[in-house]
Amino acid sequence: MNQETFSTLFDMTGRVVIVTGGTRGIGRALAEGYACAGATVVVASRKPASCAETEAHLRSMGVDALGVATHLGDLDALRNLVDRTVDAFGRIDVVVNNAATALAQPIADYTPEAWEKSLDVNLRGPVFLTAAALPHLKESGHAAVLNILSGAAFMFSPNISLYATGKAGLLAHTRSAAAEFAPFGIRVNALAPGTVDTDMVRSNSPERQEMMSQLMLLKRMASPDEIVGPALLLTSDAGSFITGQTRLVGGGMVPHCWDAQRCAGHRGREPPVC
Repeated sequence: MNQETFSTLFDMTGRVVIVTGGTRGIGRALAEGYACAGATVVVASRKPASCAETEAHLRSMGVDALGVATHLGDLDALRNLVDRTVDAFGRIDVVVNNAATALAQPIADYTPEAWEKSLDVNLRGPVFLTAAALPHLKESGHAAVLNILSGAAFMFSPNISLYATGKAGLLAHTRSAAAEFAPFGIRVNALAPGTVDTDMVRSNSPERQEMMSQLMLLKRMASPDEIVGPALLLTSDAGSFITGQTRLVGGGMVPHCWDAQRCAGHRGREPPVC
């Protein structure tokens, strides 16, 4: 390893990155992280005003940026996102599937409408966005797809089973896509955060937020900024020999919750939301 090679490991200069759910929370931090690494960043979320504000913010950081209002459940909107990106910047190098909905229903009370809404955003959207971007990823030379999962994909997840089902499906898709896209030099990986200090988590009561924090071995929530480093690893040249993998970024949450003795303390309580 020489100094010149080392200095370029996390350099994203000249690369175009799409980040869904990129206007707040983890997605906003990721968009800023890619901007700091020199990438051109395209953010997508449902609200046009949020997209415009984030685009302006990223441009103020000294990079090209674009905000495209996109509903992940709308396949035409996904194709529009890809087309707008290529029309503006001529290429796509990285797709980060971060947008999600935390819609929750008990299994016995599932409605077809809730099932469709949850799985459309959490699973179908990422799969079809990646497919729409595939012709451009094949031309990249540095192509990577990053799917943002959740510790819920690995744990018992009562009451948030809709969310967990979509994330577990995206985990399976990550592995299959990695195998299918490897001949084209496209890497596909996933990150599974634990409890992160986002609007989604803050919508819970203070008591529930504390319980969610205590699930981590580190006994705290993560800052969204703490997801940036692992994401850059998996989508930059620093991770050029990593594909088909899911990295747990959960402060030790998943092994903690799979430890029967430790988890015995949660029996009889309201199940945690992770």
